[in-house]
Amino acid sequence: MAETQPDQPLVVGIGGTIGGVSSTERALRIALDAAGREGFRTRMFGGADMARLPLYDPRATTRTPEENEFVETMRQASAVIIASPGYHGSISGVVKNALDLLEETARDPHRPYLADMPVGLIATAYGWQATGSTIAALRSIVHALRGWPTPFAAAVNTQLTKFDEDGGASDAAVIEQLSLVGKQVARFVPVAIQHG
Repeated sequence: MAETQPDQPLVVGIGGTIGGVSSTERALRIALDAAGREGFRTRMFGGADMARLPLYDPRATTRTPEENEFVETMRQASAVIIASPGYHGSISGVVKNALDLLEETARDPHRPYLADMPVGLIATAYGWQATGSTIAALRSIVHALRGWPTPFAAAVNTQLTKFDEDGGASDAAVIEQLSLVGKQVARFVPVAIQHG
């Protein structure tokens, strides 16, 4: 990957599961790498990062260093990619908890929540049914957070597609779809900045 500069726009990835690097995290990495090839800095909050976030308490008067890092990184983002496994037909608790933490940005004068940001979506599940409902749930959440889901969302059936530790997958079409999520997010950033 090309070396990035601090002034390059940032794409933040949120996704994964607790208990090791998952298919969801590997899918997210492929999408983020595609955004990186478009000239963006990337930062991923994977399962291990999200596991360190306490359950969001809207009444808390202080935040942990991990919560502060997440919120401050999101404030710097020009775009986001969210990847979730399909758990019982919807998004996982750790992904939802991370997104709930964006309530900390509600009163930001520059940009509350994900306002006007392009947001790429990825759902992984062991079978097709949960991928569709998980993407629908993600779209609904992104709309509620005032973001713009990109037109294409990637649905990955992990019963059919296997990821490897080298950043690849058993299905070239899936790699292409995940890369498209990263490319669309990157390409919509200038439009968001121009109209922001």
